Amino acid sequence: MGGKITYFFLATVLVIVFGVVALEGVLLLMTGEPAAMGMGAVAFLLPGIGAWFLWHNTRFARDAHRLASALEAEGGLPADEPARTPGGRIDRDAADAVFARRQAETEEAPGDWRTWFRLAVAYHDARDTPRARKAMQRAIALHDNKPVAAA
Repeated sequence: MGGKITYFFLATVLVIVFGVVALEGVLLLMTGEPAAMGMGAVAFLLPGIGAWFLWHNTRFARDAHRLASALEAEGGLPADEPARTPGGRIDRDAADAVFARRQAETEEAPGDWRTWFRLAVAYHDARDTPRARKAMQRAIALHDNKPVAAA
C-alpha cells in the first residue's frame, strides 16, 4: 500500500510541475520575441510528452496489478522462492535457477499469459528490468487477447 501512496504522491507532484512548466511556456509565447517564443513552444511541448509517459507507466502498473490479482485468485501467483543475502537482496545464483525454470515453462506454453507473468517476475528478480517489462507487456497483451508481436 505504501508503494501506491508514494506513486500517487509523486505523480501528483509531477502533474503540478507539468502545469508550472506549461504556464511558463505560455508566458514565454506571449512575449512576442522569437527566441522566447521558441523556448515557450518547447516548454509547452515537454509537459505533453511527460504526461504521455506518466499515463503509459500508470496504465502498465495498473494492468500488471490486475494480472497479479487474477493470478492470485487462481492460486498461481509465484512464491518468493529465491534465496536472499543477509542484507535482503535476492541471491543472483538462486534467481538464475528460478529464471531457467520459468523460461522453460514459458517455452512450453508460449501462449499462456500466466507463464509470461511468472517469467517477468523471474526477470525482475534477476535484475533485468527491460526484459521484465517486455515479458509483462506480453502477458498483459495475451491476457487481454490483443495481438502479440513474434518473440
